[in-house]
Amino acid sequence: MSAPIVVQGLSPSGGRRVTINGQGVGLAHTDNDLVEFLRRAGLDDAWDLLDDAHWVEWQGGRAHRYEPA
Repeated sequence: MSAPIVVQGLSPSGGRRVTINGQGVGLAHTDNDLVEFLRRAGLDDAWDLLDDAHWVEWQGGRAHRYEPA
């Protein structure tokens, strides 16, 4: 089973696309943006989920990095 939240690799201009259950929810430029997307989806404990691989899959780069290389 894959994680329901996917933080995709860095976009060329910075930021990372975020999907929840396969639905695009936005482009995060910081962990605060990501947490806000998760809160809007009803996950009030969003900060606790960011490093839980059962909930969040970080693709194409290190977790918590949003700047292009």
